Amino acid sequence: MKELIEALNIFLKYGNPSRPTHCEHDTLWICGYTQEEISPEDTKTLEKLGFFYSEGNGTWMSYRYGSA
Repeated sequence: MKELIEALNIFLKYGNPSRPTHCEHDTLWICGYTQEEISPEDTKTLEKLGFFYSEGNGTWMSYRYGSA
């Protein structure tokens, strides 16, 4: 839980907390943040926390925090 909160706090630094999230098929999507607006340092941290940017979906995704 601590790592998920850390990742969400990173996203929160970059804007509106009401940007949508979506969880489906064991995947958590964080929508509305482009790859370019997240700093390289935060991108590395997000990757360590299990998130990656999906060009195909245009969202940040994680398989670590998907549905149970």
